[in-house]
Amino acid sequence: MERIVFDKVVDRSNTHSVKWDAVGKVFGKDDVLPMWVADMDFHPPKAVTDALKDRIDHGIFGYTFVPMSVTEAIQDWMKKRHDCEFKKSSILFSEGVVPSISTAIRAYTEKGDKVLVHSPVYTPFFNMVKNNNRTLVTSNLVVEKGRFEMDFADFEAKLQDDVKMFILCNPHNPGGRVWTREELEKIGNLCVKHGVLIVSDEIHSDLVFKPNVHIPIASIKEEFREITTTFVAPSKTFNLAGLQASAALIPNKELKAKFKEVQEQQGFFTLNAFAIAGMEAAYREGEEWLEELLVYLDENMKITTDFIAEHLPALKPMKAHATYLLWIDCRELGLSDEEIKNQLLEKGKLGLEPGTKYGEGGEGFVRMNLACPRETLYEGLERLKKAFC
Repeated sequence: MERIVFDKVVDRSNTHSVKWDAVGKVFGKDDVLPMWVADMDFHPPKAVTDALKDRIDHGIFGYTFVPMSVTEAIQDWMKKRHDCEFKKSSILFSEGVVPSISTAIRAYTEKGDKVLVHSPVYTPFFNMVKNNNRTLVTSNLVVEKGRFEMDFADFEAKLQDDVKMFILCNPHNPGGRVWTREELEKIGNLCVKHGVLIVSDEIHSDLVFKPNVHIPIASIKEEFREITTTFVAPSKTFNLAGLQASAALIPNKELKAKFKEVQEQQGFFTLNAFAIAGMEAAYREGEEWLEELLVYLDENMKITTDFIAEHLPALKPMKAHATYLLWIDCRELGLSDEEIKNQLLEKGKLGLEPGTKYGEGGEGFVRMNLACPRETLYEGLERLKKAFC
């Protein structure tokens, strides 16, 4: 495979890109460098684009079904990359992890039931619970020694209050935290103890920096496997969000049947032709590209944290174990969240995600997307400096 060059700057304007073409709508200004929403400014593996071109060249785009070869590709990937085995019969497909979370909520709980999530966390967790008329319960993460930790006493207290489901984010977005086996065992044991189902969003599981290791919670114990629905996708790993393809891994036959029933009620029955081709090519032939990507992202993380330490010492980035997202503590600036936002936009002309978007505990933080060519990264860092110096 050819050496991938991640330094290439690609003009993404006029491609209906949320990240680039929706800047004016999102930030109210068009002259903003977008380093916010979680997609990458890199071409995917050549194997993926070749597979898509082949599909286009065929020229007929009728109804599709997902072939067993795609199921096997996911099965093989989970075994090789994460040492976790799932039977083919346990794998279902969906157009995305967020729709899958909504489906799981509808399949496993009733209106008014309590669903627990950590906070701060990926915003759609909150939205999917509330939009489906369930009761949102949160357990706040705490910052200790520059990283997020779980408050297990609070977590168990919330579980005991008639919670039906817990949605786990592993690795954690926005904190970049890879939960340890010990932490995951505590979560699993508590959920088993209190009869709470686990829905585990593991969409960032392939983007883990050494020596950290992603552990699917379903892989730890058979008890956990029976109560856990795991969501994975090639979208973050290979920058394929626009293809709309993901998988639900559900070993428990009863839970799988409930999940599938709600999908059928919603009218979902298959993936589109390009999702099928892209997903299989990524999982079959994208590993070398991914290894090169991880090196590049790790370097981007180091460049950014070194730059902040030298030029913006009041900012305190969390050490990211995973993802290409940096969670930055701005509280020492002594500014309100509105002031932080205004200085980024007006002085720095830089579009970052406000921490308040991720729920309680996000106040005074921002999230910065570092999945971009080095030239874009340096420009973003200079804008960050200009905003707060």
